[in-house]
Amino acid sequence: MTSSIQQNTPVSLKNVVIDDGFWSQRQANNREHTLPAIKHQMEKTGRVDAWKLDYKQEQGKKDGHTSILAQPLSKVKPHIFWDSDAGKWIEAAAYSLTTHPDAELESYMDSFIDLIASAQQPDGYLNIFFTSVEPQNKFKNLRDWHEFYDAGHLTEAAVAYYEATGKRKLLDVMCRYIDYIDSMFGAEEGKIHGYDGHPEVELALVRLYHATGNQKYLNLSKYFIDERGQQPLFFDQEAIARGEDPKQYWAKTYRYCQAHIPVRQQDMATGHSVRAAYLYSGMADIAAETGDEELKQACLSIWDDLNQHHLYITGGLGPAHANEGFTVPYDLPNETAYAETCAAIALVFWAWRMFKLDPDSKYIDTMERALYNNVLSGVSHEGSHFFYANPLAAFPYITPHGNWSGIVAERDYRRSEWFDCACCPPNLARLVASVGGYIYSTDADTLYVHLYTANHADITVNNRSVKIAQQTEYPWQGQIRLQVDVDQPGRFRLGLRIPGWCRSYTLKVNGQAVTTAATKGYVLIDREWSSGDEIILALDMPVERVLPHPQIRHDVGNIALQRGPVVYCIEEVDNGDNLANVIIPPDARMITTFEPDLFDGVSVINIEGQRAVADWKGGLYQPESVQTITRTPAAIKAIPYAFWANRQPGEMRVWIREN
Repeated sequence: MTSSIQQNTPVSLKNVVIDDGFWSQRQANNREHTLPAIKHQMEKTGRVDAWKLDYKQEQGKKDGHTSILAQPLSKVKPHIFWDSDAGKWIEAAAYSLTTHPDAELESYMDSFIDLIASAQQPDGYLNIFFTSVEPQNKFKNLRDWHEFYDAGHLTEAAVAYYEATGKRKLLDVMCRYIDYIDSMFGAEEGKIHGYDGHPEVELALVRLYHATGNQKYLNLSKYFIDERGQQPLFFDQEAIARGEDPKQYWAKTYRYCQAHIPVRQQDMATGHSVRAAYLYSGMADIAAETGDEELKQACLSIWDDLNQHHLYITGGLGPAHANEGFTVPYDLPNETAYAETCAAIALVFWAWRMFKLDPDSKYIDTMERALYNNVLSGVSHEGSHFFYANPLAAFPYITPHGNWSGIVAERDYRRSEWFDCACCPPNLARLVASVGGYIYSTDADTLYVHLYTANHADITVNNRSVKIAQQTEYPWQGQIRLQVDVDQPGRFRLGLRIPGWCRSYTLKVNGQAVTTAATKGYVLIDREWSSGDEIILALDMPVERVLPHPQIRHDVGNIALQRGPVVYCIEEVDNGDNLANVIIPPDARMITTFEPDLFDGVSVINIEGQRAVADWKGGLYQPESVQTITRTPAAIKAIPYAFWANRQPGEMRVWIREN
């Protein structure tokens, strides 16, 4: 194993306190509404009681043969990835405990962890479905059945809870399970030469390695990365062993699960978008840990392909419902966009890891785009309803009503309380709860400031203790005040990110202008720091009219509005219906105002726009020569995309006509 790339180390969530402003509000909603709502749904749907392993099929006799009666002894049959829902909720709750101790929540989690531990089998195996429902099928279909995916999310939960509380019970449970997996899978003779169809365990194993120091877990992660896509293809062999024809694979191609070729030969984003971004996160982890340049280059190539060809302006990825993933370059439909919440969350994880490989603000730019837009769109403002898919346009759709006696237009594209496949709600909860861990990182002599939000943090830089505090109204305002306090005066570099959306800024240290140019998107201030030093960074934040690439056929002739990291949309509740007829001419006047009573306070854009109006007479189509279309002045209001669908139902658009 080659030597690791110089590590850029995130500042622990324990050392950062978000104490005001935008993310403080979002975390309060997450803590007070989202986590309890998910807990309620998990209990209601049987996701908690399933760990009792009391789902038993009743044996009966029929015609002299043993049969399985249709009615089980318990009411709810576990699903193959319920374990992952539990893991993500525990992880989210652990992050919440880290920043906001809660004895009642911690007691509940301890009881839940006791229940999970009681389900572990003598050999270390842990999965509620394959223990209580189909024990004969353990590790028989890794392509489709998510066993390692479940193990990965439980492992991340174990690490998070151990780091939050110091309690090892779940960590020890997962070490036993991972040890069992390690005994079954690997390159050695007699082991299964395989990997999971839904990547996730790869990045979880690296976290477990860091938590325990056990090299075995890093080696296992590397094995899964190295083995993926190698000939003979494991999923073919596995299918044959089950008595199936590999050519009958329901997804038609292993591109779906990024196992069509070895990962070091992959150079484009492909397949199911959540699986993809989790895999690429694991690849970046292993490249950073081992110094694998070939793996790093694969990560860089795939990253460039995603950002140049497949990424929505909201930070969403994966346009197609059919494969929940990628199609072809520039295919970015709006009303039918999938843009799964989990995919944007996985993109945040991947972007964060890419910065370790290649310290450049472009990765944090993408991370921030996803955070403020596609991720937060996935949860209602009050915190207990969720989107799975996040379209960039919504229009009333026609549905049958009642006994088919009539058809009504439903204007109710709304978030749901829960989903049968409930991967997104707890995934979003864990990211929002942990966002403080994405603000700062350090290397040997540099403290990087990646995200701007009101907070204070205790950090070690170049072997000295540094306290840093931010005061800002970001993302609504571009001014950030930072104060530095040190145990004793000393020299280190402070790297301030200049976001890619910012084209002009000013910077002062103790009132003196700093004109240092940004390097890879960071202004590096190298000086001897003393307690009380103050930095004022002012980022110009005008409303930007954003044009789509000419090959994005869905958006030609349209613009989007962005201010700072926030992408805006227009909704019917503010602007009336038929939003396709709204026009924002090139010379339209736009004024930003802050509305303190809207969604706990947001900046909105008021636009002197137009509407296309036709006095339509006649049939469905008319010659242009006989039809007059006029433009009338119209006051248009745009709100942050993340907060759409929180008021009256109706239309929504991100991309708006320019002419």
